[in-house]
Amino acid sequence: MNDQLARAEDFEKKAEKKLNGWGLFGSKYEDAAELFDKAANSFKLAKAWDKAGSTYVKLANCYLKSESKHEAAQAYVDAAHCYKKISSSEAISCLQQAVHLFCDIGRLSMAARYYKEIAELCESEKNLEQAIDYYEKAADFFQNEDVSTSANQCRQKVAQFAAELEQYQKAIEIYEEIARQSLNTALLKYGVKGHLLNAGICQLCKGDVVAITNALERYQELDPSFSGTRECRFLADIAASIDEEDVGKFTDVVKEFDSMTPLDPWKTTLLLRVKEKLKAKEMEEDDLT
Repeated sequence: MNDQLARAEDFEKKAEKKLNGWGLFGSKYEDAAELFDKAANSFKLAKAWDKAGSTYVKLANCYLKSESKHEAAQAYVDAAHCYKKISSSEAISCLQQAVHLFCDIGRLSMAARYYKEIAELCESEKNLEQAIDYYEKAADFFQNEDVSTSANQCRQKVAQFAAELEQYQKAIEIYEEIARQSLNTALLKYGVKGHLLNAGICQLCKGDVVAITNALERYQELDPSFSGTRECRFLADIAASIDEEDVGKFTDVVKEFDSMTPLDPWKTTLLLRVKEKLKAKEMEEDDLT
């Protein structure tokens, strides 16, 4: 590993010397780029991630000087993947540079891919607002490139985080739209009831029983097969327990559904919010009597 570090530092010094010397028609940038590339690879092998990342940034700058935007963008991506080992913020900064360059040269599918990667880094840092922003950008770019599956995966992330941030209407609209789109594709039809269930749970969080009832009617019109599903019965029974202000019934309905179709943490979190509101309402009623 020490050998690799020594090799990397040697390549880096030679690259810097090339940059500071004379060169014809920009050739010094091409020569320096080749040396910086070798230096960065050796820093990677030595697991010197910070040095590898900064060297890839130098490589990107050489490519920009020689008008090689695609190579520069790729160098920023390589830098980001090194920085990911030690610093999400540095990785995000490099990926943003890469995205700008990919947009400049019309590589929108690549831009979409790295917008998604930025979103994932924001998600890992629990920065949900920024994650939403970048997942939305990724979704738009994927949609423009007719990569609908990837676009919908990103939109589902937006809906998931929007609901966590109590932006329920935004989440509802996304889940309903994905459900509508999925009905037109044989392979995606099986997922419709799941999207409608997610939308319905977000409706429950809003706490408006009339809106929940109306939504269930719309969902059954949208997909007539939904009315016979466990998901539809679950939402209807939960709505009834809210209408009756019956915490015990709510708990029983959730337990029964969970025993047949285990609830994931996201659904559990939202349903606990609904239950807490219901309990608070029940306590208010008790205080009045």
